[in-house]
Amino acid sequence: MLSTTSAIVELARAPFKRAQRGLFGGKHIQFGNNIPFSKTKTRRTWLPNVQTKRLFSETLNDWIKLNMTTSVIRTVDKKGGLDRYLLETRPDLLGAKGVELRSKLVEALKTKQAKKALDGFSKQQKNSVEAVNSTTTTSASAPVSA
Repeated sequence: MLSTTSAIVELARAPFKRAQRGLFGGKHIQFGNNIPFSKTKTRRTWLPNVQTKRLFSETLNDWIKLNMTTSVIRTVDKKGGLDRYLLETRPDLLGAKGVELRSKLVEALKTKQAKKALDGFSKQQKNSVEAVNSTTTTSASAPVSA
């Protein structure tokens, strides 16, 4: 698997630079000819169907505005959201913007897991303190019979 910096450097050299500013899923400009009845070929290009979308990231808890192709929009739907799409898709299909968002997601997930572990530790510590307090209060309040 490529590291994020090498993926960004590799993708920055791509011929279709507009794809680096959004999620294009490997789509690029295609070239061909229009051939009418007279057989006179006219060169033309086909551009990807790019739409501007705002998607919600549950991990980042924020709306993200992205340029995306319609095929990527369908794939995001299929995967179950932007976060899962970014985490499960190969870096060469994400582009520079996608790799950047993925690194933000991974960082946010790590901080959430660290917080969860810290909360679990503090709850466990609190429970043990309560257990110690309850045993000392019950033994102190018990009547002493001789």
